[in-house]
Amino acid sequence: MKLFAAAALVALTLAAPARAQDANTLLNASYDVGRELFAAVNVEFAKAWKAKTGKDVTINQSHAGTSKQARAILEGLEADVVTFNQSTDIDLLAKGGAVSKDWQKAFPHNASPFYSLPAFVVRAGNPKNIKNWGDLARDDVKPVFPNPKTSGNARYTYLAAYAWALEEYKGDTAKADAFIKKVLSNVPVFDTGGRASTTTFVERETGDVLITFEAETAAVIKQYGADKFTVVVPPVSLVAEFPVAVVDKFADKHGTKELAKAYLDYLYSPEGQEIIAGFNNRVRDEAVAEKHKAEFPAVRLLTVENVFGGWDKAQAEHFASGAKLDQVFVAK
Repeated sequence: MKLFAAAALVALTLAAPARAQDANTLLNASYDVGRELFAAVNVEFAKAWKAKTGKDVTINQSHAGTSKQARAILEGLEADVVTFNQSTDIDLLAKGGAVSKDWQKAFPHNASPFYSLPAFVVRAGNPKNIKNWGDLARDDVKPVFPNPKTSGNARYTYLAAYAWALEEYKGDTAKADAFIKKVLSNVPVFDTGGRASTTTFVERETGDVLITFEAETAAVIKQYGADKFTVVVPPVSLVAEFPVAVVDKFADKHGTKELAKAYLDYLYSPEGQEIIAGFNNRVRDEAVAEKHKAEFPAVRLLTVENVFGGWDKAQAEHFASGAKLDQVFVAK
C-alpha cells in the first residue's frame, strides 16, 4: 500500500499553471509532506467558513518540495496561498512580485503558525544504535533524506547536521565540512522531496535511518506501527518554521484575497492549532501547546538565526550556486 494513499487522493496535486477563476475556491501550494495535515485543515476550515458566511468553499492542494513550488508559481501556477517550510522560498516569490515584500509582517510569529524539527526514524529495535547526528557519518549507516537542492525539508536536515558538527568540533569549519560531506556521501539516493524519501525508506526498505520533520516521523509510526519503526529525537536539533503567505498576484486576480487571508488566519486559531498539533507539529498557541506538551520529547533547539546568521546568510554561504553545499555535495 502506498504511504497515505487515501489522503493523497483528497489533497489534490495540481500541475497545470492556471485554473478557472472562482472567488470561493483556493489553491494552496504546500510542502511535500503536508498532504494529510492540510486535508484535515481544509475540511474544518470549510465548515467554519460556511458557518460564518453561508458560502461553500473548495480548497485544492498542490504538494512538492517548496523550492519547486516557488519556481512553479513564478512560472504560472496560480496558487492563492502558500504554506511552505522555508522562508527563503517565499522570499523568492516576493522578489518575483508574486508576494508582498513585507509578507512576514502579515501574520503573527513572522508568518509562521507552527514549527517542527528534523528527527529520525529507525527500523524496529534500532539495530544500528543511531542516537545522534554524529552517527550519520558512520561507515555502516546509510541515512535517507531528500536532495537539499530541491527540498526545504532536506535543507533543514543539512543545517541541523552542520550545526551539530560546529558544536562538536568547537567551531572548526574544516571538520564540519568533512563531516557533512561524509553524511551526504552515505545517502544511497536523493529524492526530490520529503515524502518520496519516506517512501524510499519505508516501502523500498532502503537505508538505516530516515531524517525528516518530527511530524512526518509520527505519521510513519501511525501508519506502519511501532513494531516496525522507532522514532529517535536527537538531543539537539534545529527549529524548522513553516511560513505562510497570500500570493497577492493570483489572489487579486481570482478575487480570493479575503478568503485567502481567512484561511491562513484559521491556522492560528485555537481550532486550527489543535488540528496542527494533532499531526505532531509544535504550535504557537500556549494553551494548545500545553495540552500537547507530553507528546513532544525535550530537545535543545538551535535556530538558523543564531547558528548561521539568518536565512539570507545561510543561503549565500551554503545553498547558492558554488557555495558550500556544491563544494561537498556528492551527486547520486
